[in-house]
Amino acid sequence: MKRLAAHTSNPYLMTATQTTQTAPTTRPRRVALVHDWLVVYAGAEKVLEQMLEIWPEADVFALVDFVPEKDRAFLKGKKVITTFIQKLPFARTKYRAYLPVMPLAIEQLDLSGYDLVVSSSHAVAKGVLTSPSQVHVSYVHSPIRYAWDLQHQYLRESGLTKGFKSFMARALLHYIRLWDLRTANGVDVMVANSKFVGKRIRKVYGRDAEVVYPPVDTTHFTLRPDKEEFYLTASRMVPYKMIPAIVEAFALMPDKKLVVIGDGPEMARIRAVAGSNVQILGHQPFATLKDHMQRAKAFVFAAEEDFGITPVEAQACGTPVIAYGRGGALETVRGLGVVDAQATGAFFYEQTPEAIAQAVRQFDEQARSISAIDCRANAEKFSIDNFKRNLSGLVDRALATQY
Repeated sequence: MKRLAAHTSNPYLMTATQTTQTAPTTRPRRVALVHDWLVVYAGAEKVLEQMLEIWPEADVFALVDFVPEKDRAFLKGKKVITTFIQKLPFARTKYRAYLPVMPLAIEQLDLSGYDLVVSSSHAVAKGVLTSPSQVHVSYVHSPIRYAWDLQHQYLRESGLTKGFKSFMARALLHYIRLWDLRTANGVDVMVANSKFVGKRIRKVYGRDAEVVYPPVDTTHFTLRPDKEEFYLTASRMVPYKMIPAIVEAFALMPDKKLVVIGDGPEMARIRAVAGSNVQILGHQPFATLKDHMQRAKAFVFAAEEDFGITPVEAQACGTPVIAYGRGGALETVRGLGVVDAQATGAFFYEQTPEAIAQAVRQFDEQARSISAIDCRANAEKFSIDNFKRNLSGLVDRALATQY
């Protein structure tokens, strides 16, 4: 199967910020959309939702489908075609435990009747089997991180560093890596959700990938230019989000107020380190989150994300972002001091309370140089319309070349 490598002369190459030019349109007779697993409505599912807007005639495939009825609107009434894992014991809650058979399961999906296959993959979806007469475009949220660069962290957090169970887990991840690398050869056009993920794809698969940023619903986060004297962080309270480090940073700055929205396993630790200048609201409805995002002086974000939707949502409200300077944030936030760029925030480069506090103080000194309108304009680059325009244009060009 031909491989479409990315270089400057490649007609497929276009960043999400460039204007998509009109390309010859070849409408496929049948379209298949392949997702890893359908359990909740989160970031990857929002990508699938917009793919269904682009290709409303498509059939949807996934390893399992356990999305509650109340959250199924994004599937637009589609009956999802699933694999044998759907019927295995305890699959509804323990589907991840079936990782050893996921490669086998995804390969059993019969896509032979489709002209275009678009996979939305952060695990195994890109491993579906296709023929040379089909076009397979894979939108890669990330290679399987716990099998590649995060293997050792995954083993530590799972208590699998020693003994027979550790040996079995390492052998399984080795097998997954071999399979994952082989399946990259079955993809015609590989698409990354950020330049950061594109670098990981290059390192893992030896493939260049086009960048199409994921869709952010900027229409639900409206601009408010006037800001109040508090900072905001909002997230699931899980370790890699580094919320305790943010809270500890504000313990070093008792003159500055922090509002924390969210809930999760780290909540007890967060409450333990919070000072009187930190207000912890716990889980809140969307309206409350949006209101605080609009009014906050800045949004503080300490995670290393592949893309990171929340900083874009904050900027859509006209709110600057103080972010950890690694991963997707380097693509979604324009830091203070960047030449010929309207800053939309500031960066810190260590996930420590001291580094965060220093960045907040730097931001405070230069906050007047950041415009709410510039923040909003930057967020618009990641809008739903741009996602649909860029992805559909790329796929149409792939089809035109194939046929």
